[in-house]
Amino acid sequence: MPARSFISLTGLFLALMAHGACAAEVQVAVASNFTAPMQKIAAGFEQATGHRAKLAFGSTGKFYAQIRHGAPFDVLLAADDETPARLEREGAAVAGSRFTYSIGRMALWSASPGYVDGQGAVLKQGTFKHLAIANPKLAPYGAAAVETLDRLGLLAALRPKFVQGENIAQTFQFVRTGNAELGFVALSQVVEDGTLTRGSAWVVPSGLHAPIRQDAVILARGKDNPAARALMKYLKQDQARAIIKAYGYN
Repeated sequence: MPARSFISLTGLFLALMAHGACAAEVQVAVASNFTAPMQKIAAGFEQATGHRAKLAFGSTGKFYAQIRHGAPFDVLLAADDETPARLEREGAAVAGSRFTYSIGRMALWSASPGYVDGQGAVLKQGTFKHLAIANPKLAPYGAAAVETLDRLGLLAALRPKFVQGENIAQTFQFVRTGNAELGFVALSQVVEDGTLTRGSAWVVPSGLHAPIRQDAVILARGKDNPAARALMKYLKQDQARAIIKAYGYN
């Protein structure tokens, strides 16, 4: 083997060894609505940095309780901005690490094509038996759904038809399986690359509810974890932002 080729291969080997030696793992608590984009982001993050993100999905309210009771998470990607701010105030998150990684959009969705019209008039007709929403006390998308119905003057009439999911993932399952004819879900659950993947939907105008600002924060446990810092940096880069946009987030 020529000396130059040997030196090049040696350099490549050492670079790969250094890349592996610096790799770390980050435990990430992720809001249910962000499941699909975060799975893609995590794959790209590992390829780009060598670090591995282990993901757990659930409701932001439950994650807050778990974190306060010592759950071993390094980073929280919440479905709101208040929970990360609260953890920061309470000393359970790293001050100054918090930022808004996305602004969520909501859709009224049915698994049946043609069931939901483009203006949401199906809500006023009220011919359905069940309307799925996420628990408004735990899930920001549930709170946004209640606010939307209140703004439309339909809350009192439709409340008896509510089928309440523990989080937005369970709410989506209620509609997907037909246990509810329609429901308020995260837009990211039903679109990819700007296209509705199945069923029918009305994209709820942002003006009908408060902005669903979703913040990320490094938790106290992840303070000295290089993978946690790397993930927060990666979420701001073009590769991650393109994925976030493709799933309907602002």
